[in-house]
Amino acid sequence: MNIRKQIPNIFTLGNLYCGFLSIGYAASGQYKNAAVLVLIGMMLDSMDGRIARILHAESSLGKELDSLADIVTFGVAPCFLVYYTVFFNNGMLGFAVSGLFPLFGAYRLARFNITSEQQSMNHFTGVPITAAGGILALLTLFNDEVPSIVTTVVFTALCFLMISTIKIPSFKKIPLPRYGTIVTVFLGALLIIVNIESHGRFPYLLYVATPIYLIYVAYRFVKVRETR
Repeated sequence: MNIRKQIPNIFTLGNLYCGFLSIGYAASGQYKNAAVLVLIGMMLDSMDGRIARILHAESSLGKELDSLADIVTFGVAPCFLVYYTVFFNNGMLGFAVSGLFPLFGAYRLARFNITSEQQSMNHFTGVPITAAGGILALLTLFNDEVPSIVTTVVFTALCFLMISTIKIPSFKKIPLPRYGTIVTVFLGALLIIVNIESHGRFPYLLYVATPIYLIYVAYRFVKVRETR
């Protein structure tokens, strides 16, 4: 077994495990930590492809594994979050409606896998499931401040936007430090704000997420500087 070629797959499997843990946290009532685990999964998902290109370890296996991980972390886990925080009052109907999200997401992933590589580099057709799942996770993270009707409308819209033919610009050609800085600043500001407000209400797993992404962004920044 070539260890170097398996390193990106380890990150992908980490993404999948975050999805599993998110479902477990949601079932135990720790919704904010469950949402943070989806965000950590987003970070790992953004890393595996870049690491594969850095190590020249891209493979068909990695692509298929990435899709399987995405349907769990950004399809199944967010739908559980929305059910437990918004739709649980509607009983089985709410449970059934929540389950529609991974169905639309699975279709979106299957369609993405058969598009040409050049097309996927320029734009996405429909909202990627990673972004859709991340948006639902953020809504859950701020569930106390976001009205349920807003989450319901966004949930419904994302389901259809994932399978739509709307062209979404791809960020694959944008250097990570430029894009990653936005994400990092957001996470840092969020960490400071919630810490000042109330440490007890703070989802502690964000302390894990922020350093991971900061280290990765710093590494990519150094690599970009070296190539100039």
